[in-house]
Amino acid sequence: MTDSASENWLKSIIPFIVMCFGGFMALLDIQIVASSLQNIGGGLSAAQDEISWVQTAYLIAEIIVIPLSGWLTRVFSTRWLFTTSAAGFTATSILCGIAWDIHSMILFRALQGALGASMIPIVFTSSLYYFQGPRRVYSAAVVGTIASVAPTLGPIIDGWITDTLNWHWLFYVNLAPGIAVTLLVPFLVDIDKPDLRLLKDADYPGIILMAISLGTQAERNGACQCGC
Repeated sequence: MTDSASENWLKSIIPFIVMCFGGFMALLDIQIVASSLQNIGGGLSAAQDEISWVQTAYLIAEIIVIPLSGWLTRVFSTRWLFTTSAAGFTATSILCGIAWDIHSMILFRALQGALGASMIPIVFTSSLYYFQGPRRVYSAAVVGTIASVAPTLGPIIDGWITDTLNWHWLFYVNLAPGIAVTLLVPFLVDIDKPDLRLLKDADYPGIILMAISLGTQAERNGACQCGC
């Protein structure tokens, strides 16, 4: 491999790895509270029927925002949407850790899911930009592995953190990688340019109806999974 080819490869692989960390965090947090819902509920003096919303609120918000990520990327650009998502996800992770009651926790979890959701599809689409030809197969395999492994590891990491420290650290654990991703993405990622004119012609009634439909369906599925 020539020096020029090596340099181009590094310009692709480094930002891709950084973005993969962001996507991994967002996917991990879907299930990271699964094993500690009772601990969280006890710490926040929550009723039994409220505890499942700690997980369901995150999932609903994430499912609503993910379909909008393509449009949001065109509006704000990949760089700044991913940066904003990482920063918002990190900030709301801290808020979840300091939540004072179940209602504040549910609110912060919903914000965490909504703000971090865009990182998941952006990782998928960015892999197509950074890699061409046979390398796309490998990048797709990496992204697919992250999508499969992160939710699976969530309950395992959850149990270990809760046993070793306490449930607050289920959210504080996002602080270091979240800050790193937030700071690195503006310098490493340069895929497209923002186009704020798209905000003018957006189908806002359609967006609202889609959000209601997806949120209702996600709430039903979340309730079924939690046995409520």
